[in-house]
Amino acid sequence: MNDHQKIIGVVGGMGPEATASFFYKLIRSTEVKKDQDHYRIFIDNNPKIPDRTKAILGEGENPLPALIATAKNVEKAGADVIAVPCITSNYFLADVQKEVNTPIANVFEALATYLSTKEKNVQKVGVLCTTGTRKMALFQKNLPFDICYPSDRSQETKVMEAIYGIDGIKQGNTGIAPKRLLQEAALELIDNGVDVIISGCTEIELALKQEDVEIPLIDPMQVLAESLTRE
Repeated sequence: MNDHQKIIGVVGGMGPEATASFFYKLIRSTEVKKDQDHYRIFIDNNPKIPDRTKAILGEGENPLPALIATAKNVEKAGADVIAVPCITSNYFLADVQKEVNTPIANVFEALATYLSTKEKNVQKVGVLCTTGTRKMALFQKNLPFDICYPSDRSQETKVMEAIYGIDGIKQGNTGIAPKRLLQEAALELIDNGVDVIISGCTEIELALKQEDVEIPLIDPMQVLAESLTRE
C-alpha cells in the first residue's frame, strides 16, 4: 500500500448493524500483510437519520438534512471518498452530493460493472428491497437489466415484514423468522426465472445468505466494498 492511500468516509446508522457489516466488508476486502496496510476509515454511525422509506412514501420526516450533515462530518474528518451503506438512501444522494465536495461512491455503478463482468449472461435480475427503493425504481433507473420484484403482497408480508416487522431485522432479529420470509420471497423470484437475486436493502444480507438460495445472491455492499478497496 502506498503512503497516499485514500481515506474512506462512511455515512452510517441506516441501520447500525448494516453499517458494522459494511465496515467488516471493507476490512476483509483489503489485501494486507499488516495492520498498517488497511484503509483509514471514518464512520459517522448516525441512527438518528429519519427513515428513508417512510419519507419516500410520504409518511415520515425528510432525511436529507441529516444525510447532508453526516456526509459533511466525514468530509471534515478527511475522507477522500464517501460510502453510504443504505440502498434506499440513494434516492437522496444526488442532493447530498451537491452539498459536499467529496465524491460519494455510486453503488449502482459498482453493481452494474460487477454483474457485467463477474456474472455472465445475466438478463433478468431479481431484487429484494424496501418498498421505498422499489417505488422510486432505483434499480430500474440504474441497472441495464430486466428487473423483477416479488408480488405486491409478498413485498409487504414477506420482504417488509422481514425488515421492519416485530421479529424483523431492524428489531435486532437476524435469525430464522426473517430468513424464512426472505427465502419465500426469493423462491418467488426464482420461479419467475431470474438469473441472480440482489439483496437490495443493507438489512437483508444480515439474515439471507448465499446458502439459503439456489442461484447467485449478490450483496451490493460487498460489491461496493471491493470496488473501494481496489486502489
